[in-house]
Amino acid sequence: MHHSKLSTLVLDCQCDDLRDATAFWSAALGKPIAKVNVEGDGNYAELETADDEPLILLQKVEHPSRVHLDIETDDQDAEVARLEKLGAKRIAYVRGRWWVMEAPSGHRFCIVHKQRKAFGPHLNRWD
Repeated sequence: MHHSKLSTLVLDCQCDDLRDATAFWSAALGKPIAKVNVEGDGNYAELETADDEPLILLQKVEHPSRVHLDIETDDQDAEVARLEKLGAKRIAYVRGRWWVMEAPSGHRFCIVHKQRKAFGPHLNRWD
């Protein structure tokens, strides 16, 4: 048995500097900026969200701008296998930390480890 849930709305931003995109989305969504330069490489920023809301992450990318979802889980291998049975396919394992997957509809999404200390309350249980 394992658990998973929607974790993060990721705004993929094709840009030279993530600061302008972060300022725009902060104002547009009414969410203060929680962190800029999350990993020290200028590629990630995070907006503040309540504990029961998905995280909102901005990511600097080379591909065209889009939005993708992250699903967090307490068993990454089991969640990837479950989604493959539903028709998803593995695209890439990134930095030894998350799987980029593709849904049968062509949408890309990521399978990540738990993102917040409190994993609940909106968990799905999979046997």
